[in-house]
Amino acid sequence: MGLAAVFVPPALASTTQALMPGVTYTRQVQFTSHGPVALNVLVGPRPGGLYALRTILAGGTLTGRARVTAMEKAVSPTTTVAGVNGDLFNFNDGHPTGIVMADNVIKSPPYRDRSSVGISSTGTLSVARVALYGFWQGLGSRRPVTVNRTPTGDGTAVFTSAWGAKTPTLSGSVETVLEPFPPTTTGSLLAGTVTAQATGGGTPIPADGAVLVSHGSQAPKLQAETPPGTTVHVQLVLTPDWPTAGIGDAFGGGPVVVRKGKPVYAAGEDFLPSQIAPRDPRTGIGQRKNGQIVMVAVDGRRPGYSVGLTNFELAQAMVKLGVVSGSALDSGGSTAMAFDGKLLNRPSDPGGERSVKETIALAYSGVYVPPPPLATISPNGDGVAERQTLTYKVVRQSDVTAELVDPTGANAYDFTGARAPGTYKVTWPSQHSSHRLAQAALGRWRWVVNATDDLARESSMERSFWVNDTLGFVSVAPRSAKARRGVVARFRLTHPAKVVGSIRTRRGALVRKLGPFKLGAGTRTIRWNGRYRSGRLAYPGAYVFDVFATNAYGPVDVAKPFTVRR
Repeated sequence: MGLAAVFVPPALASTTQALMPGVTYTRQVQFTSHGPVALNVLVGPRPGGLYALRTILAGGTLTGRARVTAMEKAVSPTTTVAGVNGDLFNFNDGHPTGIVMADNVIKSPPYRDRSSVGISSTGTLSVARVALYGFWQGLGSRRPVTVNRTPTGDGTAVFTSAWGAKTPTLSGSVETVLEPFPPTTTGSLLAGTVTAQATGGGTPIPADGAVLVSHGSQAPKLQAETPPGTTVHVQLVLTPDWPTAGIGDAFGGGPVVVRKGKPVYAAGEDFLPSQIAPRDPRTGIGQRKNGQIVMVAVDGRRPGYSVGLTNFELAQAMVKLGVVSGSALDSGGSTAMAFDGKLLNRPSDPGGERSVKETIALAYSGVYVPPPPLATISPNGDGVAERQTLTYKVVRQSDVTAELVDPTGANAYDFTGARAPGTYKVTWPSQHSSHRLAQAALGRWRWVVNATDDLARESSMERSFWVNDTLGFVSVAPRSAKARRGVVARFRLTHPAKVVGSIRTRRGALVRKLGPFKLGAGTRTIRWNGRYRSGRLAYPGAYVFDVFATNAYGPVDVAKPFTVRR
């Protein structure tokens, strides 16, 4: 069934927010004939300059797992990232199913019967099947070898520090330690000197070397042909030769879902029908014609919220988002999307976000300014929301200009100078500020930070908030009441405003909306009669009375808790 027959436009809801310069997050909820579908979409610039598309490995190695949010937090001091879960992985030791290549170094071999995603030096994505061929040679003939993959049956692999601290335990194996040994790049002949031999696995991997591990019929050959002192040669070749074509970074995934702007129904890749046919949570990545990167995390397995998509429906959804070349990634409970360590979607596992092997992240190395913690500060003397905390982060040595600009264009705070990598905080107004909050201009304020790093790369980011003293001194009485008696919110308006009262549960579910009312300055009240819109008395429990006011100076709201008892 085509997507046009499945989705019923327009979307039920669609909200977009800017995460960092040039990168947006949109959450869409759409009705389909099978139930609602929630799509989480990240869109960012073509990789290059301040932006890179990176593979982040849990713990920095091929073994072990971690949550996407944890992996993002781990790299936060050196970059700001938005990303999704990556390739399928082995549940036992966590190693990825397919390729991991970074700066032309092969860390994990490709799965030749599934698509891999390559990233060129110009920021272009290539989705194709690639294969790795290699050999090692000591005192004897050339023999096949792969990289960081435990041999099964008869085989040999070269293990580097990208795998972890030690080689896997493997009964009957023979290990040859090479130190030093160069990075596992393709094309050229790599040479290392044998320093030791061992058996049975668990051999420490030198940081500047590697360990050859052979099993089955290859084990005695490795032992005989690589005595200590021998020079061993290794050569690796990718087909097609991505590094020669300028593709130095890659990650695994599959199947291909968009090719030349068209959805792919059957890619013929090594996936079971049970992996691609059901409506499940789905993750995908692709590129638009203009070079923009698009990441999609579709929530699923949550009836009433999101039922998920089939793999082909994911392909159709990505085409509708403008993707011309794209691949699926690991799906199901692994599907996750996060920004700077904060989860954006709703994973389907009962325990929440699943630990996975890798994050595919759009990494930004310019100045980052998080949203101010308060959307509105209210200088009216009631002690609520009267001080703002503003921050920014630089990840390289940078010359920084930071300005807080009021609605008239005047600066309430400014800084110009050098900053080392780190996060910087400004509390405004400070206790000793000469610019008193009571004298602050009402309206929209801008927090603007510009930076030039030690590579002469310029970046800028701006956030805004409101200063509005209209609403204050909010109280709710009685704080504990029987539903039939209701409650009253009392508040003071400094300026005329449109006011709305909302009764919500402590978890945020809307119970009753009151208003809007156009009210003048002065002490005002809004009463809730303790009933739902249907007229039924509210159930006992914890509630919040939220008073929201808006006028030319912006929005402002204050919430107060209360309880309803029997």
